[in-house]
Amino acid sequence: MAIVDYKKLGLVNTREMFKRAVNGGWAVPAFNFNNLEQLQAIIKASATLKSPVILQVSKGAREYADPVLLRYLGAGAVAYAKELGCNHPEVVLHLDHGDSFELCKSCVDNGFSSVMIDGSSLPYEENIALTKKVVDYAHQYGVTVEGELGVLAGVEDEVSAEESHYTRPEEVIDFSGRSGVDSLAISIGTSHGAYKFKPEQCTRDPKTGRLIPPPLAFDILAEIEKKLPGFPIVLHGSSSVPQKFVDIINQYGGNLPDAVGIPEEQLRKAAKSAVCKINIDSDSRLAFTAGVRETLAKHPEYFDPRKYCGVAREYMTEMYEHKITDVLGSDNKLANLD
Repeated sequence: MAIVDYKKLGLVNTREMFKRAVNGGWAVPAFNFNNLEQLQAIIKASATLKSPVILQVSKGAREYADPVLLRYLGAGAVAYAKELGCNHPEVVLHLDHGDSFELCKSCVDNGFSSVMIDGSSLPYEENIALTKKVVDYAHQYGVTVEGELGVLAGVEDEVSAEESHYTRPEEVIDFSGRSGVDSLAISIGTSHGAYKFKPEQCTRDPKTGRLIPPPLAFDILAEIEKKLPGFPIVLHGSSSVPQKFVDIINQYGGNLPDAVGIPEEQLRKAAKSAVCKINIDSDSRLAFTAGVRETLAKHPEYFDPRKYCGVAREYMTEMYEHKITDVLGSDNKLANLD
């Protein structure tokens, strides 16, 4: 099979946008998508606000959508952004949590402009070896590679871990140098899913009864920045789990007790450091589910997916716009704003 050049699809890799983000004290939004409504909402928000954006696809989402369709969805996303008046969009199609060389190679071959190889569950030397193998292949085609040191707790798609293991700052220079990665995902207390912390890890607000999560380990982030000044750092598991959407879901038949995420003020602080990519997935799932549940509860006669998915799309667009402007600071950060 001929290798698909991502540049011919109108996509870009992460290298230049990460440089600007690190130097400018903002972060690129990395939004996972699984369906057309999510993709539409992501592009509408990012194009309207002139923000670079990373379209993230997990292994499971890739299987769900089909690799060939995904390639054309990526090209279509670029064309849609231009249709919305964004003349020079910066759209990355990125594999999230690739778990093998073969999967990463397949994504490179099929037009992805960035891939992540997650060897964080492997012994240290095996993680380096696997990551370097992916880097050596991807860099032949200009595809950027994200590696991971440290383990995030939680469950999201195929990624699952009972306990988190913070990144060891003393390992980052050796890992990045020997593997050749373009960016590094670290573990400083974020976690996957809508239940990022157990109740016993949190305090509870006496007025609202809602959980207040523990702070992120910014001391570890500061140490990593000292050892790798200017190197692109990535935060996974960074959904804030908006209570607005959790409340709507629970009001209309859902059951998400004690769902809690990362406070947005901590993400704002991280975005002003060397953290130049922040991954957000669960917030979109919650917004979508809230829109569908609310609409069907109010209109049980509906059976046209456009009616309930349309509301879900509006909720997601609103959420993405908020993240871009009020949390990540990536609005009006395209290289070319003409």
